[in-house]
Amino acid sequence: MQNGNFFYKYNKVFIILFDMLIVSSAFLILAWIKPATVKLVIPHYYIPFLVFLSIWLIVSSIMGKYHLQNFVKKSHLLFTITFINFIILSIVTILLFALKLSAYSRTLVFGTIALSFLIEIIGFSTIFTWLKLKNDFYKPGNEILESSIEKTDDDKINNYYSYGIKQIYENGYRNNLITREAGEKVYDYFSEHLNVDSSNVGLISTTTSFNIENLQAENLRAIINLKKVNDMRYINKFFEAVNKKLPDAGIFMGCVETSKQRYNRVSEKFPPFVGQIVIMIDFVLNRILPRLSWFQDFYFNLTGGHKRTISKAEVLGRLVSCGFEIIEYKEINKITYFVVMKTKDPEYNINPSYGPLYKMPRIGKNGDIIHVYKFRTMHPFSEYLQDYVLRLNGYSAIGKPADDFRLTKWGKFMRKLWLDELPQLLNVLKGDMALVGTRPLSKRAYQEYPEDIKQMRIKYKPGCIPPYVALLKQGMAESIDAERQYLKDLTKHPNTTNIRYFAKAVYNIITNKIRSS
Repeated sequence: MQNGNFFYKYNKVFIILFDMLIVSSAFLILAWIKPATVKLVIPHYYIPFLVFLSIWLIVSSIMGKYHLQNFVKKSHLLFTITFINFIILSIVTILLFALKLSAYSRTLVFGTIALSFLIEIIGFSTIFTWLKLKNDFYKPGNEILESSIEKTDDDKINNYYSYGIKQIYENGYRNNLITREAGEKVYDYFSEHLNVDSSNVGLISTTTSFNIENLQAENLRAIINLKKVNDMRYINKFFEAVNKKLPDAGIFMGCVETSKQRYNRVSEKFPPFVGQIVIMIDFVLNRILPRLSWFQDFYFNLTGGHKRTISKAEVLGRLVSCGFEIIEYKEINKITYFVVMKTKDPEYNINPSYGPLYKMPRIGKNGDIIHVYKFRTMHPFSEYLQDYVLRLNGYSAIGKPADDFRLTKWGKFMRKLWLDELPQLLNVLKGDMALVGTRPLSKRAYQEYPEDIKQMRIKYKPGCIPPYVALLKQGMAESIDAERQYLKDLTKHPNTTNIRYFAKAVYNIITNKIRSS
């Protein structure tokens, strides 16, 4: 019985070791069957097999195969194993043919995958059934178990509703709850912003909007959620439910493991080479695949939305789009905790842009709204953070938001080479924009311009190449001066001004006299 309990407690470790044994055994069986002695095969395949085994374990771990207790049905487990083996097969196939590794037997490689898959189906199904029986044994309410274990304070915390809400607040159980789940520093951080033990603060640990809607509390003024945003299937719906539950100026606190924090965690956990492989696979599986519209249903049915890779900018942008104002965020224990305030109703953005090409609403000729095409250089939902970033850091020397964490790494590279602006040529072909002209502005940026410029600039189409590039005037004030001079020149010399500004701009870009960001 004690051995069974030990295995149950550390089941993930044993399952990983069991999977390693499956793959190793399948490899040895295929090596023995192959018309060559094991003594010849093993030395030749030693290093490649370790690489193959690493890929197998990394993909399986990322996709949650070793968390058998998270699966509700055996069919879900079998489907996950099948999908994981398909991914591994794809990766190995790409490596074999891309690196031209013709010296290795395809029969041995693909046979190992096939045999491992068959053994896994049988072995993991058996373990899954055993764990389910154990779960039933350990469920609250099991008289045999409860009679053999003395009640502790943690047991009382887990069943704290039976003690009465008032008694919980008086005894400071919320301090124990938050400290146990997230640590003392997190409790202290929350306490800096509100009285956590107050009866009008809802403390939860959930990923579903149902539990938000079902939250019972009198005069609710704040909600604290200890579950990470990474594990939510419908993030915006969750935030919208919180918004609806809170009154105006209500406080919402939550947490997320940002993509940067996840990459740092993986880098610390694995050797450099292996860490880069894990990061690459995780990026594809948990960041790119959820963005593909044709793959979303399949991905979320498979993973339930757990362990998604998400950037800090996207989470904060989603919060703002759902009617919250950012008060503060802070990294504690390598997790980002945020504090936001409800200031308005959600915008209910049903068509967020995740793709590499997106359309920005901008003010065009006669003040009409046009949609300017551009390559994505920022994380999704970043457009909702412009006011926050400007309020936080202001403008840089070249007139762009300073220290802009919304930019992706590839976005910085594209901006440096002006590549992100190329799709605006589609707007030129559509007739929304000119090749040279004033910079297309958002409504927010347009309001910051002097009234005389605002009236002059809407008489003309905005342009792909703005005047500051030709006149070498970067910075907010200098850019406005450049537009004022350009508009005056355009009024006086409508036929030659754009040609002259275009030539100057191209020269300045080629000679690197001006940079985009």
